[in-house]
Amino acid sequence: MTDQEFVGLNPEVREEIGRRREVLEGELRNMMRQLRSSEKDTSEEIAKLDREVAIFSIAHVVQELMDDYKEFPEVIKYVGAVQSDMLGNLSQFREEPAEAAKQMPIAALWSKDMAFRKYQVNVVVDNSTNGGSPVVIELNPTYANLFGRIEKEAQFGAFLTDFTLIRAGSLHKANGGYVVIPVEEILKNVFSWDSLKRAIRNGEIAIEDPAERLGFVATKILMPDPIPLNVKILLIGNPYLYHTLYAYDEDFKELFKVKADFDTRMERSQENLRAYAGSICIVCQKEGLHPFGASAMAKVIEYSSRLAEDQGKLSTRFSEISDILREASYWAVKAGAETVEPSHVAQAIEERICRSNLVQERVNELIAQGTIIIDTTAEEVGQVNGLSVISLGDYSFGRPSRITATVAVGREGVMDIERETKLGGPIHTKGVMILGGVLADRYAQDKPLTLSARLTFEQSYEGVEGDSASSAELYALLSRLSGVPVKQYIAVTGSVNQKGDVQAIGGVNEKIEGFFSVCKAKGLNGQQGVMIPASNVRHLMLKEEVVEAVREGTFHVWAVRSIDEGIEVLTGFPAGPRKPDGGFEEGKVNYLVDQRLREFARQFREFQKDDTKVPQEPK
Repeated sequence: MTDQEFVGLNPEVREEIGRRREVLEGELRNMMRQLRSSEKDTSEEIAKLDREVAIFSIAHVVQELMDDYKEFPEVIKYVGAVQSDMLGNLSQFREEPAEAAKQMPIAALWSKDMAFRKYQVNVVVDNSTNGGSPVVIELNPTYANLFGRIEKEAQFGAFLTDFTLIRAGSLHKANGGYVVIPVEEILKNVFSWDSLKRAIRNGEIAIEDPAERLGFVATKILMPDPIPLNVKILLIGNPYLYHTLYAYDEDFKELFKVKADFDTRMERSQENLRAYAGSICIVCQKEGLHPFGASAMAKVIEYSSRLAEDQGKLSTRFSEISDILREASYWAVKAGAETVEPSHVAQAIEERICRSNLVQERVNELIAQGTIIIDTTAEEVGQVNGLSVISLGDYSFGRPSRITATVAVGREGVMDIERETKLGGPIHTKGVMILGGVLADRYAQDKPLTLSARLTFEQSYEGVEGDSASSAELYALLSRLSGVPVKQYIAVTGSVNQKGDVQAIGGVNEKIEGFFSVCKAKGLNGQQGVMIPASNVRHLMLKEEVVEAVREGTFHVWAVRSIDEGIEVLTGFPAGPRKPDGGFEEGKVNYLVDQRLREFARQFREFQKDDTKVPQEPK
């Protein structure tokens, strides 16, 4: 009936229809209530049945896990929580019909897949295959590489994360073992050094976002529980960094108590020689190099002693030794030899020098041309060829320098022109000042030392450092005072103390070879050579070319212990010992020096008689 038809009915009929409708609606409400109750009971029964089926499906797996990890209460609790969550979310395990799955939006599919991530296990570290305590070498100790990170992934324009994106750091991987860290690298990285000390003190590793420590992170992020830390940390670096940290970092001496200082040299004993030969064989086998014969191996060991600058030592700079092995093998292959011979090792060493000695060749060329004045044949008064070492980083060579001295009456003492021009370093200045002590101790016991002397390195335009030229400077002074000429074909190196003893210096091989190359370029005459401290003899590891020249008598090496021995070699005149009365034997070098200084003292006293002629004291 339409509304118009219903309105047109008799009022009594309409009332009857309304009454019947109310009765029917009441019955329908009762029926719907019963239907909902029935559906609820049915759903509960179905859920109960689903739960029973699910328990039947996973109970044996869960029980196996609990039996396997019964000694770990945390694991048992976690497995139980996983089982409860799965049973409480059984709907997510029902597979969608194929047609319905095709029509689902990507976001829904992604949400469905993400729902299963919570059941995954994030194995942060697995050291089960190590077979022992883990050893981790962290060459790039950034904060994240050491302590781990929480990664994020982009989803629909947002960065999301969960526990499966927690990644381990080196401390996690080395837990229970050892981690090796270059100290220089960890000091370069922000937060790493302080965080490492905090982890050691607290005995735990905390994974957190570095930006959070600066207050830059305001969003909610994961906060994993700290992990107990039990690890041995080895910091490797040079001694300078160790002493700096020990002096300025109060925590360093408390946390890092064991110091292992490795020398760059070791004893040349039979045991070490065998080990050295074994290491050479290992490098050859590992890199497929030609085998080294006994003589070639001896040549390598000889080069190792040269690097150590000591006949009784071997160098532990194995990277440089390995480079020589590789290059010697290359020359052996190029020559078609089955084994590496000494000539191949020598060629590798020479080629290595040839690639780096451009500056040395240029200096020798200037000396040969006469631009840099170095005399290797004559005899001169107050002039000595000293020796210095120029280091180019990967290569060092010796260079002769002309040292001259002038003397006059005065009270200034020995003046170092290098120091006055600020070209002399503190050690060189100390060496020159010692010369005044030698002169005072030897010649000024019965008279004042009235001397004004000037010392300088001729044609020196760069800084001078070290005291290895102090003996040469003293020889130049003694020659000028005595008037006895010095042999310019003998170069000198060695420091001197106030008692006149000649002391050891560094770079003795480079200095001898440097002067030899100059003499060779200008012509060897059988008289040339180098005078060194006797205490440096054990450090001689000269090139075969120099050794052969010494053997043939075309070049010489003298070893002296005192200034008196040295002046005799340089001048050919005896020094003359001190007599019991304090004087020196007449006609000897020391006597001539003493007489010259005595004459200076007499002249100075005569000048003092006339105030206008008194030399002014330096200000």
